Order: sequence, then C-alpha cells, then structure tokens
Amino acid sequence: MGIRPEGHGEHPSTTFYEAVGGHETFVKLVDVFYRGVAEDPVLKPMYPEEDLGPAKERLTLFLEQYWGGPTTYSENRGHPRLRMRHMPFHVNPDARDRWLKHMRKAVDELGLSPLHEATLWDYLERAAQAMVNTFEPTPPSGR
Repeated sequence: MGIRPEGHGEHPSTTFYEAVGGHETFVKLVDVFYRGVAEDPVLKPMYPEEDLGPAKERLTLFLEQYWGGPTTYSENRGHPRLRMRHMPFHVNPDARDRWLKHMRKAVDELGLSPLHEATLWDYLERAAQAMVNTFEPTPPSGR
C-alpha cells in the first residue's frame, strides 16, 4: 500500500505496527470492534457472512499492513480500494457514527500511549468519513 508510518517508536525505523505491539494489538482491536458490530442493527446486516470471522481477518490484515506490518492483505486481496469495496453498502453518517462508536471502544481497550492513540484515532476517523457514500436514511435491511 505504500503508507508505512514510521518514527512512532523508540527507534526512527520502528513502524507504528511494531511500536504498538504488532499482531496481538491489531487482533485485540478488531476483536473488540466486531463484538460491537455483531450486536449493531445497522452495521451487522452489511456483512455478507453470518460468521464475522472472514471480515475480522480482512480488517486485521488491512490495518496491520497500513501501519507497517506484513503485506499479507495486498498479497491475498490486491490493492485495498476501500471506497470501491464499500460502495455496495449503504454507508451513511449514522453507519459511520456507529462504526466509530464500536471502534472507539476497541481503541480505548488497547491502552496505547496518548500519541499512538491519537495517531490511530485520527486515521480511523478520516477513513470512516471517506467511506460515507450516501446521506439517505438506513433502509430496513441495513444494506
């Protein structure tokens, strides 16, 4: 993907991924996030799989790669193309806010340093806003 934030650890060459604890940190973030999604009446219907496992794996791999970890996401799925991949779904401001609510809880549970927390949260807020593709109310099916 090309974006590998550096300089957030003790050594200038330490990636953000390494500085925040690597794989275990991103697995925890995504696990806590999807616990909220699983109970959310607007977000849950957007996931085609009844089991959220595949979605959890994709998000974990994406975030790890974005923050300087393994490039497994692109090796398996190609370029992220986040807007394109989310276009089939009804992502309005309500869905964005719900997504951010569950992600906020997940970020808070990580216990990151203030700098790392702010860096991660800034990205997540911008990414969530970029996924909004409609201002129409959420349809009954959630899609």
